[in-house]
Amino acid sequence: MSLQIGIVGLPNVGKSTLFKAITKKAVDCANFPFCTIDPNVGVVEVPDARLEPLAKISKSEKIVPAVIEFVDIAGLVRGASEGQGLGNAFLTHIRNTDAIVQVLRAFEDENIIHVDGGIDPARDIETINIELSLADLAVAEKRLETASKQMKAGTNKELAILIPALEKAKQALEQAVPLRTLDWSDEERLAMKSLSFLTLKPMLYVLNVSEEQLQNLPKSIMDNVGRVGRATSDDIVPICVKMEAEFLDMNDQEKQEYLQVMNQDSSGLDRLIVSAFHSLNLITFLTSGEIETKAWTITRGMLAPQAAGVIHTDFEKGFIRAEVAAFDDFVACNGWVGVKEKGKMRVEGKEYEVKDGDIVFFRIAT
Repeated sequence: MSLQIGIVGLPNVGKSTLFKAITKKAVDCANFPFCTIDPNVGVVEVPDARLEPLAKISKSEKIVPAVIEFVDIAGLVRGASEGQGLGNAFLTHIRNTDAIVQVLRAFEDENIIHVDGGIDPARDIETINIELSLADLAVAEKRLETASKQMKAGTNKELAILIPALEKAKQALEQAVPLRTLDWSDEERLAMKSLSFLTLKPMLYVLNVSEEQLQNLPKSIMDNVGRVGRATSDDIVPICVKMEAEFLDMNDQEKQEYLQVMNQDSSGLDRLIVSAFHSLNLITFLTSGEIETKAWTITRGMLAPQAAGVIHTDFEKGFIRAEVAAFDDFVACNGWVGVKEKGKMRVEGKEYEVKDGDIVFFRIAT
Protein backbone atom coordinates (compact mmCIF):
# COMPACT_ATOMS: atom_id res chain seq x y z
CA MET A 1 0.00 0.00 0.00
CA SER A 2 1.76 3.15 -1.25
CA LEU A 3 1.00 6.19 0.93
CA GLN A 4 1.99 9.76 0.24
CA ILE A 5 1.94 12.65 2.70
CA GLY A 6 2.49 16.12 1.27
CA ILE A 7 4.45 18.64 3.33
CA VAL A 8 3.08 22.12 2.60
CA GLY A 9 3.16 25.62 4.01
CA LEU A 10 4.11 29.19 3.28
CA PRO A 11 7.71 29.91 2.20
CA ASN A 12 10.39 29.88 4.91
CA VAL A 13 8.41 28.08 7.61
CA GLY A 14 10.78 25.09 7.73
CA LYS A 15 9.23 22.65 5.22
CA SER A 16 12.43 21.66 3.44
CA THR A 17 14.43 21.45 6.67
CA LEU A 18 11.73 19.19 8.09
CA PHE A 19 11.85 17.04 4.98
CA LYS A 20 15.63 16.77 5.22
CA ALA A 21 15.36 15.69 8.83
CA ILE A 22 12.70 13.10 8.01
CA THR A 23 14.33 11.48 5.02
CA LYS A 24 17.98 12.41 5.62
CA LYS A 25 18.06 13.67 2.05
CA ALA A 26 19.76 16.96 1.19
CA VAL A 27 17.37 19.50 -0.32
CA ASP A 28 17.82 23.16 -1.06
CA CYS A 29 16.83 25.12 2.06
CA ALA A 30 18.05 28.53 0.94
CA ASN A 31 16.37 31.49 2.60
CA PHE A 32 14.16 32.68 -0.22
CA PRO A 33 10.74 31.73 -1.59
CA PHE A 34 10.30 28.99 -4.21
CA CYS A 35 13.78 27.49 -3.75
CA THR A 36 12.07 24.08 -3.92
CA ILE A 37 10.63 23.87 -7.42
CA ASP A 38 10.15 20.13 -7.99
CA PRO A 39 8.67 17.94 -5.30
CA ASN A 40 11.19 15.82 -3.43
CA VAL A 41 10.04 12.40 -2.32
CA GLY A 42 11.48 10.36 0.52
CA VAL A 43 10.42 7.04 1.99
CA VAL A 44 10.45 6.85 5.80
CA GLU A 45 9.86 4.01 8.21
CA VAL A 46 6.92 4.03 10.60
CA PRO A 47 8.43 3.58 14.10
CA ASP A 48 7.26 0.29 15.62
CA ALA A 49 8.88 -1.04 18.78
CA ARG A 50 7.17 -4.42 18.30
CA LEU A 51 9.29 -5.49 15.34
CA GLU A 52 12.65 -6.05 17.02
CA PRO A 53 11.46 -8.39 19.82
CA LEU A 54 9.43 -10.38 17.28
CA ALA A 55 12.44 -10.73 15.00
CA LYS A 56 14.59 -11.89 17.91
CA ILE A 57 12.08 -14.59 18.88
CA SER A 58 11.63 -15.79 15.30
CA LYS A 59 15.35 -15.44 14.50
CA SER A 60 14.35 -13.45 11.43
CA GLU A 61 16.95 -12.66 8.79
CA LYS A 62 15.55 -9.17 8.32
CA ILE A 63 13.01 -6.64 9.63
CA VAL A 64 10.67 -4.83 7.23
CA PRO A 65 8.74 -1.91 8.82
CA ALA A 66 5.73 -0.13 7.36
CA VAL A 67 6.65 2.96 5.33
CA ILE A 68 5.21 6.29 4.22
CA GLU A 69 6.32 8.55 1.38
CA PHE A 70 6.75 12.18 2.36
CA VAL A 71 6.66 14.73 -0.44
CA ASP A 72 8.22 18.17 0.03
CA ILE A 73 6.21 20.66 -2.04
CA ALA A 74 7.23 24.22 -2.89
CA GLY A 75 5.94 27.09 -0.74
CA LEU A 76 2.40 28.33 -1.18
CA VAL A 77 1.46 32.02 -1.32
CA ARG A 78 -1.73 34.03 -1.53
CA GLY A 79 -3.25 33.69 -5.00
CA ALA A 80 -1.90 30.19 -5.71
CA SER A 81 -5.38 29.12 -6.81
CA GLU A 82 -5.16 31.88 -9.46
CA GLY A 83 -1.63 30.96 -10.55
CA GLN A 84 0.47 33.08 -8.16
CA GLY A 85 3.84 31.67 -7.09
CA LEU A 86 4.07 28.15 -8.46
CA GLY A 87 0.28 28.09 -8.65
CA ASN A 88 -1.23 25.12 -10.41
CA ALA A 89 1.96 23.04 -10.27
CA PHE A 90 1.84 23.27 -6.47
CA LEU A 91 -1.82 22.30 -6.35
CA THR A 92 -1.30 19.34 -8.70
CA HIS A 93 1.41 17.92 -6.44
CA ILE A 94 -0.94 18.15 -3.43
CA ARG A 95 -3.78 16.42 -5.30
CA ASN A 96 -1.58 13.36 -5.77
CA THR A 97 -1.09 12.87 -2.00
CA ASP A 98 -3.22 10.90 0.46
CA ALA A 99 -2.93 13.44 3.29
CA ILE A 100 -1.39 16.82 4.01
CA VAL A 101 1.03 17.99 6.68
CA GLN A 102 0.91 21.77 6.97
CA VAL A 103 4.01 23.32 8.53
CA LEU A 104 3.34 26.44 10.60
CA ARG A 105 6.02 28.73 11.90
CA ALA A 106 5.84 29.70 15.56
CA PHE A 107 9.50 30.57 16.22
CA GLU A 108 10.92 34.08 15.96
CA ASP A 109 14.09 34.74 13.93
CA GLU A 110 14.79 38.16 12.45
CA ASN A 111 17.26 36.59 10.01
CA ILE A 112 14.57 34.47 8.34
CA ILE A 113 11.95 36.44 6.48
CA HIS A 114 8.23 35.66 6.60
CA VAL A 115 6.32 36.41 3.40
CA ASP A 116 3.43 37.95 5.35
CA GLY A 117 5.56 39.92 7.79
CA GLY A 118 5.03 38.77 11.38
CA ILE A 119 4.64 35.33 12.96
CA ASP A 120 1.02 34.18 13.21
CA PRO A 121 0.31 30.44 12.73
CA ALA A 122 -3.47 30.91 12.79
CA ARG A 123 -3.30 33.50 10.00
CA ASP A 124 -1.09 31.19 7.94
CA ILE A 125 -3.69 28.40 8.28
CA GLU A 126 -6.37 30.75 6.99
CA THR A 127 -4.19 31.75 4.02
CA ILE A 128 -3.61 28.17 2.94
CA ASN A 129 -7.18 27.09 3.70
CA ILE A 130 -8.57 29.83 1.47
CA GLU A 131 -6.31 28.86 -1.41
CA LEU A 132 -7.14 25.18 -1.10
CA SER A 133 -10.86 25.96 -0.82
CA LEU A 134 -10.78 28.18 -3.92
CA ALA A 135 -8.98 25.49 -5.88
CA ASP A 136 -11.57 22.90 -4.78
CA LEU A 137 -14.41 25.28 -5.57
CA ALA A 138 -13.21 25.63 -9.16
CA VAL A 139 -13.14 21.83 -9.51
CA ALA A 140 -16.57 21.42 -7.91
CA GLU A 141 -18.21 24.08 -10.10
CA LYS A 142 -16.73 22.67 -13.29
CA ARG A 143 -17.75 19.08 -12.51
CA LEU A 144 -21.20 20.20 -11.31
CA GLU A 145 -21.82 21.99 -14.60
CA THR A 146 -20.81 18.92 -16.60
CA ALA A 147 -22.74 16.52 -14.40
CA SER A 148 -25.92 18.61 -14.66
CA LYS A 149 -25.72 18.49 -18.46
CA GLN A 150 -25.16 14.74 -18.37
CA MET A 151 -28.15 14.29 -16.06
CA LYS A 152 -30.43 16.08 -18.54
CA ALA A 153 -29.46 13.52 -21.16
CA GLY A 154 -30.83 10.69 -19.02
CA THR A 155 -31.19 9.35 -15.48
CA ASN A 156 -27.95 8.10 -14.01
CA LYS A 157 -27.68 6.54 -10.53
CA GLU A 158 -24.09 7.71 -10.00
CA LEU A 159 -24.90 11.28 -11.06
CA ALA A 160 -27.94 11.25 -8.78
CA ILE A 161 -25.49 10.81 -5.88
CA LEU A 162 -22.73 13.04 -7.24
CA ILE A 163 -24.76 16.17 -8.04
CA PRO A 164 -26.24 16.72 -4.55
CA ALA A 165 -22.80 15.97 -3.07
CA LEU A 166 -21.18 18.59 -5.30
CA GLU A 167 -23.86 21.14 -4.42
CA LYS A 168 -23.18 20.47 -0.74
CA ALA A 169 -19.43 20.81 -1.37
CA LYS A 170 -19.86 24.03 -3.35
CA GLN A 171 -21.89 25.65 -0.59
CA ALA A 172 -19.23 24.79 2.01
CA LEU A 173 -16.28 25.85 -0.15
CA GLU A 174 -17.85 29.24 -0.87
CA GLN A 175 -17.54 29.82 2.89
CA ALA A 176 -13.98 28.38 2.94
CA VAL A 177 -15.21 25.42 5.01
CA PRO A 178 -12.90 22.39 4.48
CA LEU A 179 -14.77 19.42 3.06
CA ARG A 180 -13.16 17.06 5.58
CA THR A 181 -15.16 18.75 8.35
CA LEU A 182 -18.51 17.77 6.77
CA ASP A 183 -20.37 14.48 7.16
CA TRP A 184 -20.24 12.37 4.01
CA SER A 185 -21.79 9.00 3.28
CA ASP A 186 -19.65 6.23 1.81
CA GLU A 187 -21.57 6.63 -1.48
CA GLU A 188 -20.84 10.36 -1.61
CA ARG A 189 -17.14 9.84 -0.91
CA LEU A 190 -16.92 7.21 -3.62
CA ALA A 191 -18.71 9.46 -6.11
CA MET A 192 -16.28 12.35 -5.45
CA LYS A 193 -13.11 10.26 -5.11
CA SER A 194 -11.83 10.89 -8.64
CA LEU A 195 -11.99 14.67 -8.08
CA SER A 196 -9.23 14.48 -5.41
CA PHE A 197 -10.55 17.44 -3.43
CA LEU A 198 -7.71 19.03 -1.46
CA THR A 199 -9.77 20.02 1.57
CA LEU A 200 -11.23 16.52 1.83
CA LYS A 201 -7.81 15.07 2.60
CA PRO A 202 -6.77 14.50 6.23
CA MET A 203 -4.76 17.48 7.54
CA LEU A 204 -2.05 17.46 10.18
CA TYR A 205 -0.31 20.56 11.53
CA VAL A 206 3.37 20.73 12.41
CA LEU A 207 4.00 23.69 14.69
CA ASN A 208 7.64 24.61 14.08
CA VAL A 209 8.80 25.94 17.45
CA SER A 210 12.04 27.03 19.10
CA GLU A 211 13.77 24.86 21.71
CA GLU A 212 12.39 27.13 24.42
CA GLN A 213 8.84 26.87 23.04
CA LEU A 214 9.15 23.08 22.80
CA GLN A 215 9.61 22.89 26.56
CA ASN A 216 7.03 25.53 27.42
CA LEU A 217 4.60 26.14 24.57
CA PRO A 218 1.85 28.64 25.40
CA LYS A 219 -1.54 26.92 25.40
CA SER A 220 -3.00 29.83 23.46
CA ILE A 221 -0.91 28.94 20.40
CA MET A 222 -2.17 25.35 20.35
CA ASP A 223 -5.74 26.51 20.98
CA ASN A 224 -5.64 29.02 18.12
CA VAL A 225 -4.20 26.47 15.68
CA GLY A 226 -6.86 23.96 16.72
CA ARG A 227 -9.68 26.48 16.41
CA VAL A 228 -8.71 27.90 13.01
CA GLY A 229 -7.52 24.57 11.63
CA ARG A 230 -10.60 22.76 12.96
CA ALA A 231 -8.22 20.21 14.45
CA THR A 232 -7.88 18.27 17.67
CA SER A 233 -4.70 18.24 19.73
CA ASP A 234 -3.88 14.84 18.19
CA ASP A 235 -3.63 16.54 14.79
CA ILE A 236 -1.15 19.19 15.98
CA VAL A 237 2.48 18.16 16.47
CA PRO A 238 4.87 20.75 17.99
CA ILE A 239 8.36 20.13 16.59
CA CYS A 240 11.59 22.06 16.86
CA VAL A 241 12.65 21.43 13.27
CA LYS A 242 16.07 22.96 13.88
CA MET A 243 16.70 20.49 16.70
CA GLU A 244 15.50 17.55 14.62
CA ALA A 245 17.92 18.55 11.86
CA GLU A 246 20.77 18.57 14.38
CA PHE A 247 19.95 14.95 15.24
CA LEU A 248 21.26 13.96 11.81
CA ASP A 249 24.82 14.46 13.04
CA MET A 250 24.31 12.56 16.31
CA ASN A 251 24.52 8.89 17.18
CA ASP A 252 21.61 7.19 19.00
CA GLN A 253 23.07 7.75 22.47
CA GLU A 254 23.73 11.44 21.86
CA LYS A 255 20.24 11.85 20.45
CA GLN A 256 18.69 10.17 23.50
CA GLU A 257 20.68 12.35 25.88
CA TYR A 258 19.59 15.47 23.99
CA LEU A 259 15.93 14.41 24.22
CA GLN A 260 16.28 13.86 27.97
CA VAL A 261 17.77 17.32 28.43
CA MET A 262 14.80 18.74 26.48
CA ASN A 263 12.33 16.69 28.60
CA GLN A 264 11.08 14.88 25.50
CA ASP A 265 10.06 11.22 25.50
CA SER A 266 10.55 10.77 21.76
CA SER A 267 11.61 12.54 18.61
CA GLY A 268 9.08 14.97 17.21
CA LEU A 269 9.58 13.35 13.83
CA ASP A 270 8.65 9.94 15.21
CA ARG A 271 5.47 11.44 16.63
CA LEU A 272 4.71 13.11 13.30
CA ILE A 273 5.22 9.92 11.31
CA VAL A 274 2.94 7.94 13.63
CA SER A 275 0.30 10.72 13.60
CA ALA A 276 0.42 10.88 9.80
CA PHE A 277 0.01 7.11 9.62
CA HIS A 278 -3.01 7.19 11.93
CA SER A 279 -4.55 10.19 10.18
CA LEU A 280 -5.22 7.92 7.22
CA ASN A 281 -7.05 5.47 9.51
CA LEU A 282 -4.36 2.85 8.99
CA ILE A 283 -3.09 0.07 11.21
CA THR A 284 -0.46 -2.63 10.86
CA PHE A 285 -0.64 -6.35 11.36
CA LEU A 286 2.57 -8.33 11.67
CA THR A 287 4.01 -11.51 10.26
CA SER A 288 7.07 -13.11 11.80
CA GLY A 289 9.22 -16.03 10.73
CA GLU A 290 12.81 -17.00 9.97
CA ILE A 291 12.88 -15.16 6.65
CA GLU A 292 11.54 -11.84 7.93
CA THR A 293 9.46 -10.00 10.49
CA LYS A 294 7.27 -7.52 8.63
CA ALA A 295 4.65 -4.84 9.32
CA TRP A 296 1.81 -4.81 6.78
CA THR A 297 -0.29 -1.69 6.29
CA ILE A 298 -4.09 -2.02 6.06
CA THR A 299 -7.12 0.18 6.57
CA ARG A 300 -8.73 -0.08 10.01
CA GLY A 301 -11.71 -2.44 9.86
CA MET A 302 -10.33 -4.60 7.04
CA LEU A 303 -11.35 -8.25 7.18
CA ALA A 304 -8.90 -11.15 7.23
CA PRO A 305 -9.21 -12.20 3.53
CA GLN A 306 -8.53 -8.63 2.34
CA ALA A 307 -5.60 -8.34 4.76
CA ALA A 308 -4.19 -11.56 3.32
CA GLY A 309 -4.58 -9.99 -0.12
CA VAL A 310 -2.22 -7.20 0.90
CA ILE A 311 0.54 -9.81 1.14
CA HIS A 312 -0.37 -11.33 -2.23
CA THR A 313 -3.50 -10.88 -4.35
CA ASP A 314 -3.91 -14.64 -4.70
CA PHE A 315 -4.08 -14.98 -0.91
CA GLU A 316 -7.47 -13.27 -0.77
CA LYS A 317 -8.95 -15.71 -3.27
CA GLY A 318 -7.45 -18.75 -1.57
CA PHE A 319 -8.06 -17.65 2.02
CA ILE A 320 -8.96 -20.53 4.37
CA ARG A 321 -8.36 -19.12 7.84
CA ALA A 322 -6.10 -16.84 9.88
CA GLU A 323 -4.10 -18.01 12.85
CA VAL A 324 -3.79 -14.99 15.16
CA ALA A 325 -1.85 -14.21 18.31
CA ALA A 326 -1.71 -11.02 20.38
CA PHE A 327 1.71 -9.38 20.51
CA ASP A 328 2.08 -9.73 24.30
CA ASP A 329 1.11 -13.41 24.16
CA PHE A 330 3.49 -14.09 21.27
CA VAL A 331 6.39 -12.55 23.20
CA ALA A 332 5.48 -14.15 26.54
CA CYS A 333 5.14 -17.60 24.93
CA ASN A 334 8.30 -17.15 22.86
CA GLY A 335 6.72 -17.58 19.44
CA TRP A 336 4.22 -19.66 17.49
CA VAL A 337 5.01 -22.99 19.16
CA GLY A 338 4.47 -21.48 22.61
CA VAL A 339 1.17 -19.71 21.82
CA LYS A 340 -0.21 -22.92 20.32
CA GLU A 341 0.84 -25.04 23.30
CA LYS A 342 -0.64 -22.59 25.81
CA GLY A 343 -3.88 -22.05 23.92
CA LYS A 344 -3.15 -18.39 23.14
CA MET A 345 -3.52 -18.76 19.38
CA ARG A 346 -6.94 -18.00 17.87
CA VAL A 347 -8.28 -19.41 14.61
CA GLU A 348 -10.28 -16.74 12.77
CA GLY A 349 -12.42 -16.94 9.62
CA LYS A 350 -13.51 -14.67 6.77
CA GLU A 351 -15.45 -12.26 8.99
CA TYR A 352 -12.58 -11.52 11.37
CA GLU A 353 -11.60 -7.84 11.56
CA VAL A 354 -7.81 -7.65 11.80
CA LYS A 355 -6.59 -5.56 14.74
CA ASP A 356 -3.52 -3.35 15.03
CA GLY A 357 -0.57 -5.42 16.22
CA ASP A 358 -2.09 -8.81 15.45
CA ILE A 359 0.55 -11.45 14.68
CA VAL A 360 -1.00 -13.40 11.81
CA PHE A 361 -0.28 -16.56 9.85
CA PHE A 362 -2.64 -17.09 6.91
CA ARG A 363 -3.67 -20.55 5.72
CA ILE A 364 -4.20 -20.40 1.97
CA ALA A 365 -5.54 -22.93 -0.53
CA THR A 366 -3.02 -23.62 -3.26
